[in-house]
Amino acid sequence: MTAKMKIGKIAWTIIKYASLLLMSFIAVVPVVSCVITALKTPEEYAQTNVMEMPQTFYLGNFKEAFVSANMLTAFMNSLIVLVVVLLLSVMFGAMLAYILNRFSFPGRGLVRNLFLFASLLPGIAMQVTTYKIMYNLGLINSIPGYIILLCGTDIISVTIFIQFFENLPNSLDESAIMDGCTYFGVFFKILLPLLKPAIVTVMILKGVGTYNEYYMANLYLQDKSRLVTMATSLYKFTGPLGNQYNLICAGVLITLTPALIVFILCQKQIYAGLAAGSVKG
Repeated sequence: MTAKMKIGKIAWTIIKYASLLLMSFIAVVPVVSCVITALKTPEEYAQTNVMEMPQTFYLGNFKEAFVSANMLTAFMNSLIVLVVVLLLSVMFGAMLAYILNRFSFPGRGLVRNLFLFASLLPGIAMQVTTYKIMYNLGLINSIPGYIILLCGTDIISVTIFIQFFENLPNSLDESAIMDGCTYFGVFFKILLPLLKPAIVTVMILKGVGTYNEYYMANLYLQDKSRLVTMATSLYKFTGPLGNQYNLICAGVLITLTPALIVFILCQKQIYAGLAAGSVKG
């Protein structure tokens, strides 16, 4: 190896690790500043910058944020919505993908193209029509109506399941049907267990989006006293006269705690599902 090649290799190594350190620093700084701000008293927050360490670790912000923002109700509502949406998304998404992939019928290509076309449309551009439909159906200020909305925008889940079904041979279906199995039996007993990587991928993507969803929760769940979610609860501390960022940061850390616990407990399954889901064939 020539001296020029050695210098180039060393320079590339330096650039690679320097970029990793820079990206890590950019990702960590907001979290660190959020923790620091959440541990400051209101007076100390008003008199110091966001990166200055607090003189004492003040935990009163967490209690006030939890009580004032009604986070217990918000957590229960978000948990109900999350569980129901994940179950419906997985079942309906997998069933629809099974039909579109395994059965031939007039208009199948059109339906698949319509799903692709719908994924290109921004959801906010259709909110006027959607809101009018929800209003006429009496589903405003309704948790079931909010759940229907979240399940109705599940195009990515259907696409993921279709991609996985394309990697499962049709001989599995044919052998089971020849042995007397019904189509429902083929789906639930044979194909659905093989979709575990896709199910994990869909649950992660859909779960994160549902837990953090704010726009539709704020628009359709207008009764903030009882229909608050974890995403909308944090806006209790914003207003025209200013924002209470010390309470907002404490609320952010509270909302992150359930997701962090789930990730720590299920990280092996999450990594295994994502690794299996990234390989086709």
